[in-house]
Amino acid sequence: MDTIILGLSIPFLGTLLGSATVFLLKDKMSSRLQKMLLGFASGVMIAASVWSLLIPAIEVSEEKFSLPWLPPAVGFLAGMAFLLALDSIIPHLHLNSDKPEGVKSKLNRSTMLTFAVTLHNIPEGMAVGVVLAGVLSQQVSMSLLGALALSIGIGIQNFPEGAIISMPLRSEGMSKFKAFMHGALSGIVEPLAAIFTIVLIDLAMPIFPYLLAFSAGAMIYVVVEELIPESQSGEHSNIGTIGVALGFVLMMILDVAL
Repeated sequence: MDTIILGLSIPFLGTLLGSATVFLLKDKMSSRLQKMLLGFASGVMIAASVWSLLIPAIEVSEEKFSLPWLPPAVGFLAGMAFLLALDSIIPHLHLNSDKPEGVKSKLNRSTMLTFAVTLHNIPEGMAVGVVLAGVLSQQVSMSLLGALALSIGIGIQNFPEGAIISMPLRSEGMSKFKAFMHGALSGIVEPLAAIFTIVLIDLAMPIFPYLLAFSAGAMIYVVVEELIPESQSGEHSNIGTIGVALGFVLMMILDVAL
């Protein structure tokens, strides 16, 4: 049980530490560093989606379904559609943009920036929850070390995400403590989403591979819709590409090694 609690806590800890950089760094993050961090987060999420979610979804489907390609395909598309719906409904604002997305609201800029990162964290929390739930159920062949690899990988990529939300808020005049709190609050949704998934997993075990692929689709949506475009905008786009490569390889090594 202690290991499960650790697995739930690591992603949120990554966000906390990243948000805390607002106390250590200058008031404004350089565009090059921002692009590197966005690319790095993208690479980690892509690799986690493949090795920790889609491949296990396919393996479980091969054991339980006559059409092993169907659950991963349906789950992946459902995850993409789910995040598309949230993206269309929840008012939020992306970095380096002045045009809010989602339904019209009177929320201030800092709140909408926080909501944008919170959207990233929902599928990540679900991914950690569904993998840990699979380990707890003992009905599928998933290892605790593999689940921890996913949790560690997401925690690592949450570090730059925490910095990416807190530093811009500080540069807009918000106090360091408030900027830190906005970053921290954007990450609290991850353990909550993970716990919610674990609680309901007994009802959802018959569709477990669908859930794995669902989490992968939701994460890939965030990468394609938000992280990569932001890392490639303006000058020095090659820095974002290097970040993707580094993040992807690190997460791949973590998953294979553990």
